[in-house]
Amino acid sequence: MKIIILNCGSSSIKFQLVDMPGNKVIAKGLVEKVGLEESIIKLQSNSGADLKINKHIPDHQKGIEEVLGLLVSDEYSSIKSLDEIGAVGHRVVHGGEAFSGSVPITHEVIEALEECVELAPLHNPPNLAGIYTMQKLLPDVPQVGVFDTAFHQTMPEHVYLYAVPFVLYEKYKVRRYGFHGTSHKYISQRACDILGVDINKQRIITCHLGNGSSMAAIKNGKSYDTSMGMTPAEGLIMGTRTGDIDPGALLYMAEKEDASIKETSNLLNKKSGMLGISGVSSDMRDIENAASQGNHRAQLALEMFAYRAKKYIGAYTAAMGGVDIIVFAGGIGEMDTETRKRILNGLEFLGFELDQNKLNIRGEEAMLSTPDSKVKVMVVPTNEEMMIARDTYEIVSRI
Repeated sequence: MKIIILNCGSSSIKFQLVDMPGNKVIAKGLVEKVGLEESIIKLQSNSGADLKINKHIPDHQKGIEEVLGLLVSDEYSSIKSLDEIGAVGHRVVHGGEAFSGSVPITHEVIEALEECVELAPLHNPPNLAGIYTMQKLLPDVPQVGVFDTAFHQTMPEHVYLYAVPFVLYEKYKVRRYGFHGTSHKYISQRACDILGVDINKQRIITCHLGNGSSMAAIKNGKSYDTSMGMTPAEGLIMGTRTGDIDPGALLYMAEKEDASIKETSNLLNKKSGMLGISGVSSDMRDIENAASQGNHRAQLALEMFAYRAKKYIGAYTAAMGGVDIIVFAGGIGEMDTETRKRILNGLEFLGFELDQNKLNIRGEEAMLSTPDSKVKVMVVPTNEEMMIARDTYEIVSRI
């Protein structure tokens, strides 16, 4: 079965065409700058096609139409006809409490997702746009929603609740939801597959580190705790997000700056984090380059990022009563060897020794700890699209 995977962001569309159950990627690509004059379409296929097209893409529907056209075009053909597509899998950021797993897209599901828009106003609308578009373009093809929040629905009540008046949870569902669930689920399972161990008997800390970063404590195959909260702003320091911060400090800054709620949200999500600390960039590569040239604020940003991640590893080890596996993924976790070293330095007491010959491995599955280490430290490149493809295939196969 050929499945097209769509990950629609506010101004982008990531896509993959996957042949299941063989996990074979037929084509993949990205539409960037949706809604802007200079939109870009990138496509790679297993036939050798590798193209980049500059073309105005006014909205997500037009972008998806262009992608489908390329997939069946004579020049870049990946499939002969759209009739070959047997299912569509969508990444959906926020499913609230309504979804604890992936589900077929129905009218009722769409209504529930529309109700979740206020929980993720930047993410759910483009996710829904992808669903609406595929209903129009491929009306007879089943669609599946795979939720970032679903994996974390196993968190216990005492973990996911905030200490605010309980009535606010009852009225508005104010609680920790967590994100990157598809990634945390994939890398934890893949790590156990590599090690040949049963995930249902492991205590795993997964570190999805990128421009958006989160960590999860996975106990016996289920998410027990995660660093992001009701929104993706909580937890680790990120590219432009503050991560954990005293809410009193936010109120103080808003009052001093005479800032509105919208302006304060913009400060929290778009002007803070590594960008706000370093004053250089939100990109770790730029910050490390500046730090190497003696920029104190850049050096400080790197130290703060590593410290926050180190602290979460310690906290999650305590919460689970120990740890068996620590996994790094995401753009920083997979590629930034220096950041991994900063985070791991001083944590050897947990029960691992790092293999000095493996510390500089980038972008591939690797064991960073020595074979006799009690705690295994690994790099497992994430593949959210493949996780979505697997869930979609399993669900559609049962329909």
